[in-house]
Amino acid sequence: MIPQAREPFRFFSRLTLPVLTGQRAGDILELQDRLRQAPDMVIYQHTHRFLQQHQHLVPEPPNDFAYWVTYVLQDDELGERLAAIDTVQFDTLASLKAALVSTIARYIEGSSRRPTAPPGREFHFMRAVRYSLPTRHVARDLREFLDGLNTVTISSLYLHVFEAKMRPPYGVNDFSLWFDRELGEKGLAEAVARMDPYTQTMEGLRGKIAGLVGARLEELTHGGS
Repeated sequence: MIPQAREPFRFFSRLTLPVLTGQRAGDILELQDRLRQAPDMVIYQHTHRFLQQHQHLVPEPPNDFAYWVTYVLQDDELGERLAAIDTVQFDTLASLKAALVSTIARYIEGSSRRPTAPPGREFHFMRAVRYSLPTRHVARDLREFLDGLNTVTISSLYLHVFEAKMRPPYGVNDFSLWFDRELGEKGLAEAVARMDPYTQTMEGLRGKIAGLVGARLEELTHGGS
């Protein structure tokens, strides 16, 4: 028997408008100083947008700071350190910002290099203005959820898998939370939560989640528990 949710799952989509802040950095010291003062939506714009655009697996630094340090300042060592920061492992933007700042601080302490950006290649800080919009897709059970999952846009998938982890309860994606709380599907919830988003494209991630849900539906349809 396929369980019915007490509260249905509504798929939302997300729109983001990037806005210039007027702040910029010309070298590593200025980057560190501006980062310390940056609000959450600045950190979001320069880190999480890379995840949504992750349609293909390419060897590109996963945040704007790493990209600028590597390709504009030509500092491969610091660029690698910043690129190694795993964005999705942080439950809050404040903790992600702290990791970025401390990485730069440790590098500055151990290096005398202070490269400067060429004129016109300074780092311009931007902030993200986000809007969440309800879609027409609502799920009351796993079958309806699978239909919605296979239909919604990448922006919706990104919102429910990545952005959800940055709001209470922190560290949990919307899908796993609904599976567990509303359907009592703890095993499915844990399987989705364990998925590594960096090893696949966004469409690949959609396919993996759909595969897990589809397999569970097969079990339930044929009398599994």
